[in-house]
Amino acid sequence: MSTQTTRPTIASLLARQVVVFDGGMGTTLYGHGIPYSQCFDELNLVRPEVVLEIHAGYVEAGAQVLETNTFGANRYRLAEHNLDQQVVAINQAGARLARQAAGDRALVAGSIGPLGKHLIPIGNLEPSDAALAYREQAQALVAAGVDFLILETITHLEEMVVAVRAVSDLGVPVIALMTFTEEAKSLVGNKPEEVAETLSNLNVAALGANCSVGPQGILEVLERMVPHARVPVVAMPNAGLPSLVNGRYIYLSSPEYMGDFARKAVNLGVAAVGGCCGTTADHVRALAQAVKSSKPKPPGTAIAVEVRESHTPVSTPALPSRAPGFFEMLGKRFAISVEIDPPRGIQVERYVKSAIYMKSKGADAINVADSPLARPRMSPSAFCHILQRDAGVETILHVSCRDRNLLATQSELMGAHALGIRNVIAVTGDPVQVGGYLKASDVFDLDSVSLTRLITTLNEGIDFSGKPTDEPTQFRICVAANPTAVDVNAEIEKLRRKLDAGAHFIFTQPVYGARDLESFLKRFGRLPIPICVGILPLRNARHAEFLHNEIPGMAVPEDIRKRMHAAGEHGQEEGLTIAIETLLACRPFCQGAYLMPPFNRFEMAGQVLDGVGAR
Repeated sequence: MSTQTTRPTIASLLARQVVVFDGGMGTTLYGHGIPYSQCFDELNLVRPEVVLEIHAGYVEAGAQVLETNTFGANRYRLAEHNLDQQVVAINQAGARLARQAAGDRALVAGSIGPLGKHLIPIGNLEPSDAALAYREQAQALVAAGVDFLILETITHLEEMVVAVRAVSDLGVPVIALMTFTEEAKSLVGNKPEEVAETLSNLNVAALGANCSVGPQGILEVLERMVPHARVPVVAMPNAGLPSLVNGRYIYLSSPEYMGDFARKAVNLGVAAVGGCCGTTADHVRALAQAVKSSKPKPPGTAIAVEVRESHTPVSTPALPSRAPGFFEMLGKRFAISVEIDPPRGIQVERYVKSAIYMKSKGADAINVADSPLARPRMSPSAFCHILQRDAGVETILHVSCRDRNLLATQSELMGAHALGIRNVIAVTGDPVQVGGYLKASDVFDLDSVSLTRLITTLNEGIDFSGKPTDEPTQFRICVAANPTAVDVNAEIEKLRRKLDAGAHFIFTQPVYGARDLESFLKRFGRLPIPICVGILPLRNARHAEFLHNEIPGMAVPEDIRKRMHAAGEHGQEEGLTIAIETLLACRPFCQGAYLMPPFNRFEMAGQVLDGVGAR
């Protein structure tokens, strides 16, 4: 006979006493010598004794609820470790370990963290796909016998709503905990009052806040959240912020400090306390002592002054007019942009002279790559500013998704706009491994489609969280297309999504001969925006073979490679001839060109411009 019926429900426990949850699992595993590069959830299968030891320590310290070691055990986060086929096994093992340690002394909460991907329109994840992932994990936990589910550390209220609705009909209670910044808002700007009111209208047993900030920050959130909550409130802060000490991350808030937090939280009307990152069994012991014999206040009885920010409703303004530039030339005359990679160091003089030279040859703009091939160079936005200031030439800024998270990307765009940059090309970017920097990390919060959508919203006067900005940006958005892609149908579909996201014009990958571009455009159909053909002159046969065989997304037709081999020591001249032929042949199908000098050999670009009569 199941012992589950002999245990109290979380709802009954919250009604009669202040409940003590456990502490941090990930940081405690880290304290046991397990690196952050390890998939902590997989330890349920490969190191169960360590997980069990941590659970047992929390029970001994007085925890009445144990959270399963499954915070990141959803299909998306597990896929980062090639474990997405083990969602059920890892979650059910985590539930069994927590149940073994809990015995009859504690309830077991199935821990479900964020998916690690942003919902559209910020990211690419459809709400329906997010719901499937949350439900898949929750079903595995419920099947293994957890007493309730806890959705935690969610940064976006919309995602929390999706998650709650996906798991609320599985037969066990659900607790929903959002995470907040030091400004007492979620990462995307949701206020505690908004969170409490929204989640109270859903089928949750409790709501609250966890992680991200320490006790003081959580107390500010609770002051604003508790009066608006119609269900019990749970608070589980970090033990302060981490400090790097002798190569290891240490959380410095003492157990006594956490105990003091618990007393203040209960006075505010909180019904349960626990800890997140950095909290240990000693912290939980202090929490348990601090709330011993405390009775929770019924939801809605706490008294606090409502704090609301005043916003004057504004309508989204139309895109302000701007002086005609590169984009405005397209369709009126054949416009040409020349690429210049930023310097590897801090010396810019020769690059400025090169930009002036390209302008004299007829270039209408200079486009600046963002650390192409994942090799570090000067900040492209700073370099664009220098070229516009010192060379007097318009620039087009590449913005890659590789190196910046969502916040940093928006900050970069706003900074670029303040520097006078008005043209951007949204690219996904080459993975770090391409550049050989194995100690660096890929970010990829966004891809080229969602980045295009982000820039479009900034042009509408809205930031990535849906909040009005003080002024709309005036970016002209360029996107990339690859006529020689291996899967042309997929490339066409992706280009359609970029157009839907708000693209204004297109640069293609390099082509050699008009047939690839002409074929691509025929398959796509009529383009509603201008397109500029990519031209990369070949230096010799070895260069042609390298591009074709070693650079992702590049293709040099066999007949072109044969021409380059036949040219022998005159390869550069042949490469220039091919580039000029291609550009002239493509002019009937496009409105401009995107010229890429090989290895910053700007004299080759100048010769191409002379050959097509750019002046």
